[in-house]
Amino acid sequence: MMPFGERLRVAVETHGRLCVGIDPHASLLAEWGLGDDPTGLEAFADTVIRAAAGSVAVVKPQVAFFERHGSRGIAVLERVIRRAREAGILVIADAKRGDIGSTLAGYAEAWLDSSSPLASDALTVSAYQGVGSLAPAVERAERHGAGLFVLSATSNPESARVQTALGADGHTVAALIAHDVAALGAPAAGRGEWSSVGLVVGATVPLADVGLDPEALPAVPILAPGFGHQGGRLSQLDAHYGPLAERTLASVSRSVLAAGPDGLEAAIAQHRAELAA
Repeated sequence: MMPFGERLRVAVETHGRLCVGIDPHASLLAEWGLGDDPTGLEAFADTVIRAAAGSVAVVKPQVAFFERHGSRGIAVLERVIRRAREAGILVIADAKRGDIGSTLAGYAEAWLDSSSPLASDALTVSAYQGVGSLAPAVERAERHGAGLFVLSATSNPESARVQTALGADGHTVAALIAHDVAALGAPAAGRGEWSSVGLVVGATVPLADVGLDPEALPAVPILAPGFGHQGGRLSQLDAHYGPLAERTLASVSRSVLAAGPDGLEAAIAQHRAELAA
């Protein structure tokens, strides 16, 4: 299978840089007139997939909102992932998994192995134990043509104290993670391709403030939450991310999903237009 990085590049060239979250909050389910139960989850997610098909490169199910319904919610998530991929949309499972050794290998098998019922195109992961601890997931992703997005600089205000902390070499924690992720993508960069291991960098985070140098991240794709409801503006993506902009996925959820089931397609079109402009 073509590596995830190249599949993402093709999807972005075809459909643009918008990534739509599938986030069935209890409040949104109520606004949509759906029950806060597995049946409501499935109806919600299927509506998003239908609206996104053919116009959006990526959808990002937030795993927590399915997990809270137990095994029935996970069963719905399995079907949602499969249907989105069958519709030609790349799926990033927003699970933020992270651990070491056999435990991380188990997470990787669940989310990245093509034979798994939860098989996704990519997975969000945490590298608090070091980017090297992600080796089992990196290996599994390479084997199955999947990808990873590693948390580096997130939009939540609580993150700054940790992510801007300085190491012995004077670099921030966010920059250290970014450096190691860029090293994983060096072979792809050498081939002129997009790396299959990207970074999560929030849209409300000034890159210089967290010590990130866009020029030091060739080939690295960016998953950028924080647009819309959290304050980031799609029209400012290019200026904010600079050389990274062409490889940056603008992740939106509430600002699209709040349009309701009948307004989704129009909301997606409006967001795409703002991003393109």
